[in-house]
Amino acid sequence: MRRKKWIALTIAAAALVATSIAAAGYKAKSADKPADLGPAPGRIIAMQTAFNPALPGSGEGVRVFTRTVKHMSGGALAIKIIEPGRMAPTADMLDAVVAGDLEAAFTWSGYAAAKAPVFGVFATIPFGPGPEDMTSWMLEGDGSRIHREAYEKLGVTGIPCGIQGGKGGGWFRSDLNTVEDFKGQRLRFGRYAGEIVSRMGATLVPLPPGEFFYQLQQGKVDGGEMSTPAIDAALGFDKLGLPYYVPGWQQPSAVLDFLMRHDKWEALPATMRAQIETACRANIAWMLSRSPHMQGLALEKLKASGVVVKQWSPEIMKAFRSNADIVIREQADHDPDFAAALANQRAFIAQSVSWRTLSRLP
Repeated sequence: MRRKKWIALTIAAAALVATSIAAAGYKAKSADKPADLGPAPGRIIAMQTAFNPALPGSGEGVRVFTRTVKHMSGGALAIKIIEPGRMAPTADMLDAVVAGDLEAAFTWSGYAAAKAPVFGVFATIPFGPGPEDMTSWMLEGDGSRIHREAYEKLGVTGIPCGIQGGKGGGWFRSDLNTVEDFKGQRLRFGRYAGEIVSRMGATLVPLPPGEFFYQLQQGKVDGGEMSTPAIDAALGFDKLGLPYYVPGWQQPSAVLDFLMRHDKWEALPATMRAQIETACRANIAWMLSRSPHMQGLALEKLKASGVVVKQWSPEIMKAFRSNADIVIREQADHDPDFAAALANQRAFIAQSVSWRTLSRLP
């Protein structure tokens, strides 16, 4: 009962913070110019981000989070944003936090999957839960507990601090209408999606995000995923003149994390820890409210610039799903923690399936 009351209070506080920011007339472009909050903060936490703060969605979320922390603390606590890659490579930020080279990080759960596959359940399960179901599992179900315990095993305190919506399906140099069309294609996808398209005859080409545009433009790869429509549009992918496929079956949602080494987190005053935790919940609420409209506008922008938006054919979607079942089952067979987290997530979401079906208007 105490746990349920705590969850209710934190969600309510998060919603109140998110609403107060909106009511104050927040605009994304002004997030890095907070209002004067009086004297200099008594504590400054240096936090490297995995996301360019200038990008929509996850990048904006970094700025909104730091702004909220400063508002909530009355200026007593400030988080200084360090640009991606400035102190540690993005994929290595977890190691840098553990080593003490980074005080804090704002990142994607998927980067921790190299250390513990269980983080894939929070980051990139093909045909996994959408952002609403992921949020419900994280805040009302056991998601946050499993997430926290997995990070604690690595010596880190990890706090869910944002939930990103689905990616686009990707950009491709040729039409993909049948499973046969995947044979011989050189594609950029993440781990699980990469295994799936490989099973369909494609060749996986590992590329960091910063190289994908150029390699695709030069024809050195034939296609693959980048990010959400809003980020893809901001990065200029519409200028390639390629078709854009939807939906993003490979990553319907993803959890973003605030990380500190466990001993450094425990050394913070209890009030500051509570402010950061509540600001993270406010950030989740803000991202959930902003994403659908932002992605809709981005899709219209892409279409207006001449991008042909295509939906995957039923044949291809069936192949994606059947191969995803095999790949995810194999991962679960090899890792008990991954299997337990996935089973917990699926069981929780299944409890509301009947209500979602019955409550949906015809």
